[in-house]
Amino acid sequence: MRRILLAVLLIFALFAHSNAQKLSTSKPWTYWWWMGSAVTKADITAQLEYFSKSGLGGVHIIPIYGAKGYEKAALSFLGAQWLDVMEYTVREGKRLGLGVDMTTGTGWPFGGPNVTAAIAAQSMTVVDGKPVVKPTGQKVKRAAPGGEGLVLDPFSANGMQQYLSRFDSVFSKTSAKPRAMYNDSYEAYGANWTDDFAKQFQSRRKYDLLAKLSLLNDSTGTPEATLVKIDYHQTLAELLFERYAKPWTEWSRAHGFVTRYQAHGSPGNLLDLYEAADIPETESFGTSRFNIPGLRVDPDYSIDQFGTPNPLAMKFASSAANLSGKKLVSSETGTWLANHFKVSLSQIKPQIDELFTAGINHIFYHGTTYSPEKESFPGWLFYASTNFGKTSHFSEHFPLLNRYVEWCQALLQDSKPDNDVLVYFPIHDLWATKAKSGGGVHLLEVHHVDRWLLDLPFGKLSERLWKEGYAFDFVSDLQLKKFTVDTNGLLSSGNASYKTLVIPSTTYFPDETLAELLRLANAGAKIIFDKQLPKIVTGNADHEARQNAFTQKLAGISKLGNVKVSTDLNADLAANDVVKEQLAEKGLTFIRKKSENGLPLYFVSNLGNTFKGGWVRIGKGEMMSRNTPLRGESLMQIRTVGGHDEVYLDLPPGESCFLEGAADGSDIPMVDGVVKELEIKGNWEVTFITGKPSLPAPAKLTALKSWTTLPDSAEYFSGKARYRIVFDLKGPLKQYEGAGISLGDVREVASVKLNGKDLGTVWHIPFQLYAGEALKSKGNVLEIEVTNLSANYMRLRDQQQPDWKKFYDINIVDITYKKFDATRWQPMPSGLLGPVKLVY
Repeated sequence: MRRILLAVLLIFALFAHSNAQKLSTSKPWTYWWWMGSAVTKADITAQLEYFSKSGLGGVHIIPIYGAKGYEKAALSFLGAQWLDVMEYTVREGKRLGLGVDMTTGTGWPFGGPNVTAAIAAQSMTVVDGKPVVKPTGQKVKRAAPGGEGLVLDPFSANGMQQYLSRFDSVFSKTSAKPRAMYNDSYEAYGANWTDDFAKQFQSRRKYDLLAKLSLLNDSTGTPEATLVKIDYHQTLAELLFERYAKPWTEWSRAHGFVTRYQAHGSPGNLLDLYEAADIPETESFGTSRFNIPGLRVDPDYSIDQFGTPNPLAMKFASSAANLSGKKLVSSETGTWLANHFKVSLSQIKPQIDELFTAGINHIFYHGTTYSPEKESFPGWLFYASTNFGKTSHFSEHFPLLNRYVEWCQALLQDSKPDNDVLVYFPIHDLWATKAKSGGGVHLLEVHHVDRWLLDLPFGKLSERLWKEGYAFDFVSDLQLKKFTVDTNGLLSSGNASYKTLVIPSTTYFPDETLAELLRLANAGAKIIFDKQLPKIVTGNADHEARQNAFTQKLAGISKLGNVKVSTDLNADLAANDVVKEQLAEKGLTFIRKKSENGLPLYFVSNLGNTFKGGWVRIGKGEMMSRNTPLRGESLMQIRTVGGHDEVYLDLPPGESCFLEGAADGSDIPMVDGVVKELEIKGNWEVTFITGKPSLPAPAKLTALKSWTTLPDSAEYFSGKARYRIVFDLKGPLKQYEGAGISLGDVREVASVKLNGKDLGTVWHIPFQLYAGEALKSKGNVLEIEVTNLSANYMRLRDQQQPDWKKFYDINIVDITYKKFDATRWQPMPSGLLGPVKLVY
């Protein structure tokens, strides 16, 4: 039986949260670089007002290097004048409904003028079996005036306390404070030692590292050398957590700040480090390779150099939040998405959708640069960002993206995780296989996850679970200790519950973790070892005796009825009542959560080209309603197959929606229809409306093509043009009821009117709008205003006035980190490329 489910429209009151803080976090925030901190209150207000009107929820102040010619206007970081404008920003933000965060320092990583040689980062190498320790000499990268200095030793016993003492004295005097303190990704290159490291190793690992130090140079993979390398990494990870992450978060909370922490890039266990913060933060750097028709990738972007964003890396942050009950999970978003002046809104949306499906719900654009209002185009720009600021070519349409993000984040933040599977992260295997010679450490960065995640059995298993439609989180050795088991065998962290714990194929395994598995298994937890049991206990001290005890424990746990060594993972997961979502089988990407009323909630995005529409079983076949962000429509066709409901999901490549559990539906006949298309052809009139450097002459086209092919310097034009055509329908008007209009290839944003009726603005793939009610049989007047990028104008601007590139440090570079030069670019296609069709 086929049915149509009619559900109540989503109420736009989601945008009217009574709690101001809640409102500001559902909206996207932005990094805000203060170049040289050469800021004025008047310009701060002007830019904050732009952010507020654009639909942002807050800013993150990051002081960095300055602009040439503004040296006298620069304010020293944490000086009296700097604090005055910081407090002013917080107060103005509050007036405008904007939150304010700041970095606990300038540039990155932590360091500065109060980092003495005694607490600066150290590097150890092994020479003739002995440690040779030297300062790394690294200084704060992209530092602002007043923030220059050595990088902090992240393993130092007293380093963090001494570093924070500078902020202690400052914030004891301020009346207006930011919401959060921020710690950027690790990037303490070469740091692998601290003054009391050997003593700490002896205390924790129960043997003398210095007596075994030569084994760190062993490249043959002997058993003892591998165990020592694991112990060495384990000690570094513990010191980083205890002496760096925890003191910083505790200090921040004691001073009334929440914390945002980018743990990635470090040699520690990312799950534990992310969990230490109030808001774990991941990073989406570069551009993914989504197979969405029409989605462009900058050909200059190098995967070999930068890698691509990966949802599994993002899940380390969201998993830590889910297990510990943290509501917000943030992401640095849009870094080097394409070259300067070439990023479109249509390129940004799928990257954000990927973040949402990976559990991120607090977007931070990367970003905007403070720029004096008097500066001519393009103003001040940060070297490595997508420009989301006032001078961006998409600034007029920026609110459309922000409304979409706000709508999605409001639902994602107000729902709870609903994952079936807990996947153990075997970091000791990673340390065993990825350890570098001579004390070098392996950094778990988010750019090249293939170097530490995807080529391990853990990564291959996680990738398989992701692609096959399982909902899962990661768990660390330390996090397992907080889990309990209920009477139904569900594992609970106190904030999230799971049906099954999966242990990937591992070799090295801590005996403490095996003891935790025994505790959980004896309490009734369902545990699956994928393919094999672990083989070798970690820890070099007294290893033979401990290995014998470890082997006995393994034999005991494998005999328990609720523990399985799996040769058919899908079958064993199904036996544990784990749902394999059909959405993934159809080529869709999703996250499953529970709404406030306890019903299933799915965010679904089509980031490929294998699905356009079809019948899909959701969960175990529950009834669902559809909510499309911003439109709020909730109409789905439903049929029953084999006792389970299936929904008809119309979701073309590039589109996304929410599916929500529904209590009941109505039996209404459904009529299947064949999709028809009518291409709109004829004489197009093109009129240039506004832009720079000047308006090209009007043109007439019989076939749509890029306006850069037109004469009169149109190849340099950046701005807006209006396309107008008059057309008749073929056949009776009635058959076009419910018709949509597809604009085909749009470069880059299009606002559409049909017979004087505003149909709306399309800014992402697919460029489609509803048009049915505005149509008439004869003489339809279609007007489409298209706005392009600023890249073509910059080709000319960089020839005529290259003096805008006037920044210290790295100045401005292209996506390959070479000197920026737009004069070499070819014209980018612009305007309405079509074909334009009625779809009915």
